[in-house]
Amino acid sequence: MNESGRVEAFSDGVFAIAITLLILEIKVPEVGEDGRLWHALGAQWPSYAAYVVSFLVIGIMWINHHQLFGYVTRVDRTLMFLNLLLLMVVAAVPWPTAMLARYLREDAPSHVAAAVYSLVMVAMALTFQALWWHLTRTGHLFDDRVDVAAARATRARFALGSLGYPITVGLAFVSAPLTLAAHGLLAVYYAFNQLPVPTRPDPARS
Repeated sequence: MNESGRVEAFSDGVFAIAITLLILEIKVPEVGEDGRLWHALGAQWPSYAAYVVSFLVIGIMWINHHQLFGYVTRVDRTLMFLNLLLLMVVAAVPWPTAMLARYLREDAPSHVAAAVYSLVMVAMALTFQALWWHLTRTGHLFDDRVDVAAARATRARFALGSLGYPITVGLAFVSAPLTLAAHGLLAVYYAFNQLPVPTRPDPARS
């Protein structure tokens, strides 16, 4: 396994643990004397909604991370630290997810919980962006398939794509449910509108 493969394997482990911890935050509901389990299950809808959105966020981040490292053949110290920062944020996602699920239906606490959730997503977007900017700065960590000049030219579009996350911080103080829905829509957007790594034409196909 090369250096890039070791970093990706470690990253995959962190992604897997973080995404698994999400479901552990959904507790088995308590049933009262009336025995209405269906009602108790339905009352936990904020936990289900927060779980689905965070699962999508982490899952799509993992897909993008996997796609990116498929073109990385070498790693340097800076890349390793930036990747660790990204993983630190990913590993933290279950915490704001549980907090938002807990306070989603309450008034003032829901705004704070949604803001914290959004700030974690901002941090994740910024760390992934920093990873991309470092890789495209010189391009020396990419393999020969990557068009480094074209990859560097995507920096502006990459940065613009991250603007949606700071907006959700402000939206958090308007409506926590809308904020959660906005993160779900952003996750779906990035699932279908990924920024591919630019590659050179394959001479064998010319």
